[in-house]
Amino acid sequence: MTPKGTKPGQATAMAKEVAHHESSVSQSSRYTPPTPKEFYESPMWVPVLMLVFIGLGVVAIVLRYVIPAFSDTNTPVLIGLGFLLAGLYTATKWH
Repeated sequence: MTPKGTKPGQATAMAKEVAHHESSVSQSSRYTPPTPKEFYESPMWVPVLMLVFIGLGVVAIVLRYVIPAFSDTNTPVLIGLGFLLAGLYTATKWH
C-alpha cells in the first residue's frame, strides 16, 4: 500500500528516514549494562508496610463508628483516610 498521491515505485522522504533509522539502530555498538536485580524487586518490608497502613486505616475508620466517644468528631475518619492513602502510595512502590 502506498501513501496517497505516490506511485508504487516512489519512496517518500519519511520512508527513507525510517530505513536509515532502522539500519543505524541495528548497527549500534553502544554497550547497555544489565539491569540490577534491585531495580526489579522491592524489599520485603514494602508489602508489609502497605498492609500495615491499609489495616490501620480500616481500624481507625471502624473505631469511629464503634466507640461512642468518637461519634461526634470526624478526626478518626480523616486519620483512617490518611493511612489508606499512605497504603495506596506504598502499593505503587511495590514491584
